Amino acid sequence: MRQCVALASGSFQPTERRRLAMIPKNGSRFSDEIMVNEDALESFAATVRACRICVENPIGKRLPHEPRPVLRPSSSARILIASQAPGTKVHITGMPFTDASGDRLRSWLGVTSEEFYDIEKFAIVPMGFCFPGQDAKGGDLPPRRECAPAWRAPLMALMPRIDLVLTIGIYAQSWHMGAARRPSLTETVMDWRAIWNAPGGHKVLPLPHPSWRNSGWLKKNPWFEMDLLPFLRSEIRYRLD
Repeated sequence: MRQCVALASGSFQPTERRRLAMIPKNGSRFSDEIMVNEDALESFAATVRACRICVENPIGKRLPHEPRPVLRPSSSARILIASQAPGTKVHITGMPFTDASGDRLRSWLGVTSEEFYDIEKFAIVPMGFCFPGQDAKGGDLPPRRECAPAWRAPLMALMPRIDLVLTIGIYAQSWHMGAARRPSLTETVMDWRAIWNAPGGHKVLPLPHPSWRNSGWLKKNPWFEMDLLPFLRSEIRYRLD
């Protein structure tokens, strides 16, 4: 446990972060620094996958089952899917979005399964890495509160090529957008043009969760499919082709 927390809080010194930030995003100079970055990310991701903070030092109630962190970070992908947390099927398979939500998300993005699971094209890093359990109504609980403070900033530092972040749900939007997030998810997604044009590093697009539970939301907000999705697909294709 001490090792887990220590790595989360202090594994990357400022000099190393500066070196990683210098890795070129374009061109053919694939230097030793890129290999160092890939090795560092692989090592750090292995540490994350072994984490047990939510059962050994939880915030609130401990995780009610054995942890199984699910994430697919990438040092080469330009697109980050900042999702919420694994569901029951993903907890079993260990692969993100291997469910109906994944089918809908891939449809939104206009990509094949092969493209979606190409680690050089998409990074998939949820706000909570383990299935959080379900509430009394059978819905998934919010992402665990331990994950983002412990791991997210160093993971982002090790993915320097990311230039488009798809924030799925209010938890990802809160972390990646901060004060730019509107009071509700609907208001945030509806204001996607202003969010896209905001100054800063990464381009960000807010999305609702592709769960079947949000089918009613999609019917009430037809502008999402008519306006936002065509723009989203064009930006995705621009980064893949």
